[in-house]
Amino acid sequence: MILAAGLGTRLRPLTDNRPKALVEVGGRTLLEITLARLRSFGITDVIVNTHHFASLVPEYLERNKNFGMNVAISHEEILLDTGGGLKKAAYFFLEKSGNSEEPFLLHNVDVISTIDLRRMAQFHVENRALATLAVQDRQTSRYLLFDDRLQLCGRKSRADGEAELVRPSPQLRPLAFSGIHVISPRLFSLMTEEGVFSIIAPYLRLAGRGEKILAFRSDEYQWRDLGRLEDVMHADRDAKQSLAAGTKCE
Repeated sequence: MILAAGLGTRLRPLTDNRPKALVEVGGRTLLEITLARLRSFGITDVIVNTHHFASLVPEYLERNKNFGMNVAISHEEILLDTGGGLKKAAYFFLEKSGNSEEPFLLHNVDVISTIDLRRMAQFHVENRALATLAVQDRQTSRYLLFDDRLQLCGRKSRADGEAELVRPSPQLRPLAFSGIHVISPRLFSLMTEEGVFSIIAPYLRLAGRGEKILAFRSDEYQWRDLGRLEDVMHADRDAKQSLAAGTKCE
C-alpha cells in the first residue's frame, strides 16, 4: 500500500492544485517513483489511498496504464491517518493473502530510498514479526525506542524528551522511523482502534502485549523524506543533475 492521502500542506504551493502523490521530482511524480521502486522488487498488486484532489490520481494512473501494475484506489472522504487508512484498505490484503501469512509492504509516497525491500521482508519473515519498521540512526523530531533485540519498547518526541514506554528494557536506543513497513496480515485482527488513528498507536499497544514489532536497521541505505517544499526542490535539483550526467536517480 502506498500512503498518499495527505494534504501535503508543507509542499504548498505545489499542492495547491494537485495531491502530493503527483508532485514531480526530476520530471517524475512521487507516485511513479514509488510504483517503479515497488515493481523492481516484483510487487505487482498495489492499493493507493487518496483524499486531497483525489480524482486526479486514478485519472493519472489510467493515462499511464497503471505503469504495468494492478493498482486499486482506497478513497477517504475524511483523512484517516496512517492506521485508519490501512484498516480501511484491509479487504485488499485479506483478499490477496487468503489464509496465508505472506506479509505486505506499507510505503509513504513522499519517501525515496535505496532500502533493500526484499532483504527487509526476509528479515521480517525469519523473525516471525507482526510488523517490521525501517529505521535509521539519525536526527528526527519523533523517535521510536527499541531494545537490544530490536523490539519496539516506546517512543519519545525528541532526543532529550520524556519516554513513553510500553515494555521495560535496561537499554533503549532511539531510532528514526523511515516510513516503510513490512506487515503480516494478522495485524488486522488485532487492530481494535477505530476511525482516525496513527499506525504507531496499535504498534505500541501490541508491543506492550508482547507482539514482535521489530526494527530493520537501514543505516547503510540512502533515504530522503520529501514532505517539505525545500526537500522536494533539493531532490529535484539532484535528480536533474543526475540525468544531465547520464545516471538514473530512483
